[in-house]
Amino acid sequence: MPLPLVLTVVGVFASVLCLVFGVSMLLAGGSLTGRRLLEVTKSATSGGKVLAELMPLQATEQTGFLADAAKLMAKTPKEMGRLRARMTRAGLKSPTAPTLYSLSEVVCPVLLAAPPLLLLHGPLRWVAAAVGAALGFFGPGLYVERCIKGRQREIENGLPDALDLLVVCIEAGSGLDQAVMKTADELILTYPALGEELRMVNTEIRAGKPRMEAFKALAERTRVDEIRSLVGMLVQTDRFGTSVGQALRTHSETSRTKRRQRAEEAAQKIGVKLVFPLVLFFFPAFYVVVLGSAAIQFMRTFN
Repeated sequence: MPLPLVLTVVGVFASVLCLVFGVSMLLAGGSLTGRRLLEVTKSATSGGKVLAELMPLQATEQTGFLADAAKLMAKTPKEMGRLRARMTRAGLKSPTAPTLYSLSEVVCPVLLAAPPLLLLHGPLRWVAAAVGAALGFFGPGLYVERCIKGRQREIENGLPDALDLLVVCIEAGSGLDQAVMKTADELILTYPALGEELRMVNTEIRAGKPRMEAFKALAERTRVDEIRSLVGMLVQTDRFGTSVGQALRTHSETSRTKRRQRAEEAAQKIGVKLVFPLVLFFFPAFYVVVLGSAAIQFMRTFN
C-alpha cells in the first residue's frame, strides 16, 4: 500500500477515534447529574448534608472551540431551543449537547464516506460512500430518538410506583411538595429518569416557580401521555379543591393497569418476532442436519 494512502487511512482512523471519544464524553456529561444524585443519596444515608439545588436552572455559557462551532452552525435561537429541548428529553442535559449534535451531523457523513472513496475502486466506491454518508447523517438523529423512547418508557414504567409513594406520603400528613421530594429521593436508584425529573420539579418550586407551572413544565419536558394526564388531574384538583390523595390513588390504579397491558402486549408480540430468526437461522441449519445425511445417501444410490 502506498505511503500517502496509509497516512490517509491513519488520519481517518484518528478522526473517527476523536469523534467517538467526544461522543463518549458527551454521554458521560449527560449522566453526570445521575451520578451526582447517587452520591448525594449515599451521603444522605450516611448523615451527610443534602443540597436541594442539585441541577442548575440555566445552562452555563460555552467557551472555546464549541462556542466557535456553535457560531458556524448558524442556527436560529428558536432552532437551538427546540434542539436543546430534544436533547433534554433524551437525557443529554449537558450544555454542549446541542452543539455536538449539530457538529456530528456535519462531520459524521464526511468521516464515514471518506474510507470507501479512498480504499475502494469502481462504481462500488460511490455506492459505499453514499451509504456511509447517509448513515453518518441519520445516525445521530436515530440514536437520540432511541434515547428519547427509552427514557419515556422508563418514566412510564416508574410512574405507578411514584404515584403509590406520593399517596403514602400525602396520607401520612406530608404536603405535595414534600411528597414529591421524598418520592424523588426514593426513585433515584430504581427509575433515575423519573427521579431526576421530580427533582427538577422540586427545584423549580423552591426557586419560586408556581407549583402547577412546574408540573406543566414536567409534562412539556417529558412528552409522556401519562404525565400529561397526571398534570391535568393535578390542575383540576387544585382548581376545585378536591382530595389530592384520592385522585392520585385512582390515577395510580389506572397507570398500573396500563403498565400491565403494555407488558401483556409485549409478551403477545414475542411469537411473531421469533418467526423471522427461526426461518432465517434455525430452520436452514435444522434441515441440513436432518436431511443432509439422507440427501447424501440418495445421491450415492442414484449415482
